Amino acid sequence: MSWTRGGLSDPGKVRVRSRRRLAALAACALLGLAAGCGDGAHEQRAGVSAPPVGRLLDDTDEKGRHYREIDEQGAPEVAIEVQPDAGDGWDVRLTVRNFRFSPTGTRQVAVAGRGSVVLYLDGCPLTRLRTTEYRLRGYLVPRGTHPLTARLHADDHTVWAVDGEPVESTADITASGPEPAPAASGGAPGASVSGSGSPARTEGRTCTGRSTHPGGKAS
Repeated sequence: MSWTRGGLSDPGKVRVRSRRRLAALAACALLGLAAGCGDGAHEQRAGVSAPPVGRLLDDTDEKGRHYREIDEQGAPEVAIEVQPDAGDGWDVRLTVRNFRFSPTGTRQVAVAGRGSVVLYLDGCPLTRLRTTEYRLRGYLVPRGTHPLTARLHADDHTVWAVDGEPVESTADITASGPEPAPAASGGAPGASVSGSGSPARTEGRTCTGRSTHPGGKAS
């Protein structure tokens, strides 16, 4: 009957393996200090040398946020649809492609295909959305026709752009009848969001240099 000893190794073999390990570490230290040795160093090098997403342009939006140029192939897309609701407001629905909404508190680093949507009414930033559904209150829209634009932003608040133009979609809203009165609750305009997702952060209607086309570049 044959058997083998478990748990212990021959002392001579242990010493040989130890010497070989020390020799390998010494060679690594002499030949590749800057490059590093082992998987951990490789991951660190990859993280440092990873190219940024897209290319920052000199063009900015109304708030001074730079456009981030990306290739058209695989670029995120957004479509906007607006319908009057049962009250005096409008239901806003977004459809996105190649894009995911980032939750509140996400690290402010541009990641391909991720970010949030900023709504613009008459060229003024209205609110930031992290969901595809939103209720626009009627008193925010005076009588007449007004463009409502959904624009895609990266997590660092730069604007996703293709061919120098922001990735966005615009729908016109036409309000008729008497001027709607502001809500008596005193809540922040546009702060409510229907459906699932993070609450919108209202940026307010006040802005200067209002344009009829919110996709225009700042001069």
